[in-house]
This record gives sequence, C-alpha cells and structure tokens, in this order.
Amino acid sequence: MRAPFDADVDVAVVGAGIHGAGIAQAVAAAGHSVLLLERSAIAAGTSSRSSKLIHGGLRYLESGQIHLVRESLHERALLLRLAPRLVQLRRFHVPIYRQTRRRPWQLRTGLSAYALLAMFGRGAAFGTVPRRQWKQLDGLAHDGLQAVFYYHDAQTDDRALTRAVVQSAQSLGAQLICPAAFVSATLLDAGVRIHYANPQPAQCRARVLINAAGAWAAHLARAITPTIAVPALERVQGSHIVLPVRIERGCYYLESPRDGRAVFALPWHEQLLLGTTETRFRGDPDRVEPTAAEIHYLLGVLKHYFPRWRELAASDVCSSFAGLRVLGAGRGHAFHRSRETRLVADREQRPRVLSVYGGKLTTWRFTAQCVLARVAASLPRRPALARTDELPLYPVTGDDAVAGG
Repeated sequence: MRAPFDADVDVAVVGAGIHGAGIAQAVAAAGHSVLLLERSAIAAGTSSRSSKLIHGGLRYLESGQIHLVRESLHERALLLRLAPRLVQLRRFHVPIYRQTRRRPWQLRTGLSAYALLAMFGRGAAFGTVPRRQWKQLDGLAHDGLQAVFYYHDAQTDDRALTRAVVQSAQSLGAQLICPAAFVSATLLDAGVRIHYANPQPAQCRARVLINAAGAWAAHLARAITPTIAVPALERVQGSHIVLPVRIERGCYYLESPRDGRAVFALPWHEQLLLGTTETRFRGDPDRVEPTAAEIHYLLGVLKHYFPRWRELAASDVCSSFAGLRVLGAGRGHAFHRSRETRLVADREQRPRVLSVYGGKLTTWRFTAQCVLARVAASLPRRPALARTDELPLYPVTGDDAVAGG
C-alpha cells in the first residue's frame, strides 16, 4: 500500500504557454488540484510568436507523419467547434509553377489524403482555382503558373487562445501564480518540493511536477535534484514579419524558391503576416529575435510570388517576432525533422516529474491528455469535473481578464 504524501497540490505546472495552459485545464477537469506557475505573462514565449495556424500539417504527409496529421486534423475539428470565436476556417491557395518542386499530381494526391484523414468533415474540401480567376489572386505572378490549388485550414490568435485555455482551467479550480519564477526542485520519495519566487522566495509540495517551460524546459530540468535525464535537443528559431499590405483572397502556401521550404502569407489585422523560417538557435531564449538574413529571406519569397510588392524593403516591416521550436537533435535540415512531442519522465513507474519537449499549437489539448495519462498512476483517484473535448473556449475580455495570485 502506498504511503500517504502530504502535498499542497496534486500537480504543479511550470509555464503558461499553450501546453502548460492545456495541461492545467486537463488536470483540473480530471478533478485534481493544480498550480500553474508562470514567470512573466501568459503566452509570453513561443505561444504568442507562432504562425497563428490551427492546421493539420499538410507538408508532414511528405515525411510520412500520418499519425501526426490525423491527430492534428482531429484537434482542428474540435477547436473549430469548441472555440468558434477564436479559431476560424480559412481558404489557402497553393500555386504550382514549372519550377515548383512538387508537381500538380503530387499535390492533388496529398490533398486527397488530407481530406481522407480529416474524414471528409468540415474544411476537407479542396480543388483548383479556374484559370479565369487567377487575376483575382492578389497579384500572384502568372509567368510559368500551371495550377493553383485551394484547401482549408484554420487561423487563430495564439495569445488569445492560450488566455482562453487558462481561463477555462481557472474556472475548474486551477490556481495561477504570475509572476512566479521557478528556481529549483527537489525530488522526494513520492513527490517533489518546488522552490519559486513570487517575487519573494516560496515553495510548495506536489505529487507531480510538469515541466512545460517550452524553450526553457531543458534548463528547468537541469535545476532538479537529484539529476534527471535531459534528451539531446535542438532549438530552432522561426521568424515572422508583418507588412503594411493586404491580401484579400485568403491565405497562401508558398514554396521558397531557394530551399523548397513552406512559407505562409496570411491576412493579419488588415496587414500581411509572413513566415516562417527555421534557423538553429544557440543563444539565450529570452533574446530571440528575427535576424536580418531571415527578414531578407522572407521578403524574397514574397517578392518572387507577388511582383506588385517588389519595392518592399526591410525598412517597411511594421513588426517582427521569433519563436523557438524544441526538436530532437539530429542531422539535416530542421524542416524535415519530426514534430512529434516528447514526454520524458524522471522514472517509468509513478513519475514525479514529466517534461514536455516540443509540441504544436494545434495539438495542445491532445498533448495535455497524453500528459495526464502518463502521470495518472502518481495521482489519487478523484471524481472528474469535465471532459476537455466538450469544454467551450471563450475570448478573455477586459472584464474577466486572467489574473494570477
């Protein structure tokens, strides 16, 4: 029989990005007490610096990540239903030119598989834009253009979505402390003692510590005593720029003429959002920002496909931002690396610490359920309060802004 453990909370989660928020919601929905610690602000890191897409990952089909695409499309459908004011379906255009690496038949095959994995549900429709309508596509270059396909994915405000998930977690009893900087943790026989600053030194005891610190997750894991395993990881910078021009006909999935990477051109608050890049990052995660080379790269892609904007220069950029992906270390370009989330526990049976490495904005809820399942043996049985696949999400307004203790 397991000895009783006098914990302050069942689960402590460090990091109020989208994954930390989702995990807090899942834990609270399962009836457990949960403390969410955030050192600066909700969605202060990569969860406010993404491409703002809730998507299935069409390009992941090429690398055979069928499971990830199916999972992402399922979560996309759920979010369209649960958060209609936060997640909206958008039409995407994919132009195919003579020099494009992917041939029309390949894209048609991929889109057919995409629709099949979406179970031909909402947003599964795809096809080609008739040639007579090409002139309506925001000045898209016609020289060498062979076909323009369209399909659907969804767009969101990533910061607003994260705040909505935190609000949902709080409505289920989760406690948010912000600011609360994680300092260290000590493993106990049946749990963990966590030290943090708020801003004065404080501590709590939890049955399980969830490390959802994103780009800072490895650093947090190394501040735990005794030492726990940290896998070989690589941080990859993804940069975006916002330009003072508008696209009217939807979104564009563009193939970089330089290296074949996917670059999205998206409408964003009456302007154009362009991204992303994939650049290895070895600096301080608190100081990540787009490089001059990345801005030049993104502008080059835009000008290649839209001659009307060839006069745009770096000085025209209204704003820019960069986030960090956490990927497993490996050879070759990060573009071809797996996007599967890695869950690493301090021990196989009844884990006291679970670290979340990587993850996608789209699959935050699924990841949270996987985390909950992985640590279930470490938690007491409690009556569930709700199911996260049935909980609606609402934008946080000024009158009910998320606040931390």
